Amino acid sequence: MIHFTVDGREVAAEPGRTLAAALLAAGERPRLFCAIGVCWDCAVTVNGVPAQRACLLLPRDGDEVSTRG
Repeated sequence: MIHFTVDGREVAAEPGRTLAAALLAAGERPRLFCAIGVCWDCAVTVNGVPAQRACLLLPRDGDEVSTRG
């Protein structure tokens, strides 16, 4: 399992799942429209880097994700 935080809450995900899929599996409600990296609706901040597309990104152990602006 991969462990990371989302808005301060710890989340575990199976390896190989995108960040968006991991959030859905953890009961979070990420913004998703196209889910193929075209629309930018799923943009999150990861480790201080803004505008990362959750539907394309694979989470890593220790990542800090913010879904707030």
